[in-house]
Amino acid sequence: MAQLVALYKNPSDTKAFDAYYASTHAPLAKTLPGLKSYQISTGPVATAQGESPYYLVALLEFESLEAIESALGSPEGQKTAGDLANFAQAGVELLMFDTKDA
Repeated sequence: MAQLVALYKNPSDTKAFDAYYASTHAPLAKTLPGLKSYQISTGPVATAQGESPYYLVALLEFESLEAIESALGSPEGQKTAGDLANFAQAGVELLMFDTKDA
């Protein structure tokens, strides 16, 4: 399996972020071809040191890293990526990697 992790930085207006994410961005992301599961964090995102620069973490699971790359290159992926500028003005980091059981 493989993961795409989206780390959304703290927005200036959390209510507007939450409303847009739930009504528009999450439904777009759920159309990504090959998406196996989609989870988001609830409540504050913390670090071992305390406060975090991140507001929300999204975990998207795919069959492989190649499947993630294919999904992002698809029309649905382009539409989802293009939507980030509409609500994630504070910034978002995307991490992608293959996984295995340890």
